[in-house]
Parts: sequence; C-alpha cells; structure tokens
Amino acid sequence: MTEIAQQRRTQRQDFAAPDGNHDRMIRFLRGALPAAIGSLFAFLVLAPLLQRSELSFLLDKDTVEIAPEAMRVADAIYRGKDSRERPFTLQAGEAIQRSSDIPIVELSELTARLLFESGPGELRADQGEYDIEGEQVEIIGPVLFESENGYRLVTRDVDLDLRERSLKSRGRVNGRTPMGTFEADSLRSDLEARTVTLEGNAKLRIEQGRLR
Repeated sequence: MTEIAQQRRTQRQDFAAPDGNHDRMIRFLRGALPAAIGSLFAFLVLAPLLQRSELSFLLDKDTVEIAPEAMRVADAIYRGKDSRERPFTLQAGEAIQRSSDIPIVELSELTARLLFESGPGELRADQGEYDIEGEQVEIIGPVLFESENGYRLVTRDVDLDLRERSLKSRGRVNGRTPMGTFEADSLRSDLEARTVTLEGNAKLRIEQGRLR
C-alpha cells in the first residue's frame, strides 16, 4: 500500500472513530439546526409587524404635469329616464370631459336608444356633446334616426332632447324622411309623433310610391 493511500485510510478511520470528528459534527448539528429553524420562523412571523416604511416628499405645483382631461372613458354608456319615466341609453366609443366644473361630455361614435309607445328607436352620429344636467346632445355632423316600425330621418347638426324625445336644428338643414327629401332654414322633429316641421325657405320633394 502506498504512503498516500495509507494516509487517506488513516484520516477516514479518525473521522469515523467514536467521539471523532463525525460524532462531534452530528452533536453540533442536532442543537444548531432546530435553533436556526426556530429563529427563521420567528423572523417570518414578526417581520410584517416590525416593518414600517413611510414615504414623504415635497410637490412643486409649478412643475406638476396636469392631465388635459378630467375624464376619459372608452365604451362609455349612460342610462337615464325621460319626462315620462321611460328609459333611454346613450352609448359612445369614447367620452371625454374636459373639466369637472363643466357638465359637458364630448362623445364620438355615439348611439342613443330610446323607447317609444310604438317601439324602440335608435339615433346614431359620429360625434356630439352631451349636457349632463340638461340631458341634451348637441350633434355635430350627420345624424341618422331609425325606429322599429320603419321610420327613418337623416339630417345633420341638430340638438337632441333626451327628455322630450325631440330634435331641433342649429341652422339650415337638409335630409330625408320616408316621404322624400327636404331642406329648410331650420327643423324641429317630434320623434315620438314622427313629425318634422320645416321653417324658412322650406323645400320638400315627395317621392311617388313612398308615401303610404
């Protein structure tokens, strides 16, 4: 047996001998491991109670960036009732309120659904402004109103009164009804009664076969 092999054998014998290094290490671990586990458990239990972090800072109002809108909502929907307690909904692809002090909400891709005695009706427009307090919609650009019984009105630039179910133009208008085409200096329409009143330089072209 070589001298190196003899030394390694002697070291293993010393390590395994009674009261040798192996036994001393086992006795140490028997006492140290439970103590370490207990300390770790106590730390995990008490740590949330002992931690107390506070953050304080000074805010310079002159350097703070202010959001341009008080409110911006995608796929917004508003529900209300008219003067006769009938429900209506006003839905928009996007709604923006520029200031919380002004009850005006800018709407895009808007749809108003109204319930009439003869059935439901729907008004669609590309954009408008909704007066929350007055429950009126100022429609900008083209507008289409259709009812379930086939009534259809196409015009532009009108004010929709959700409480009274009526339309009123803000200037000269032109459009189409089931009777034919029209134009006038101003327009008033009762959506409930399906009537259109033209005022000032009114022109109405009745299409044969469409009036029943």
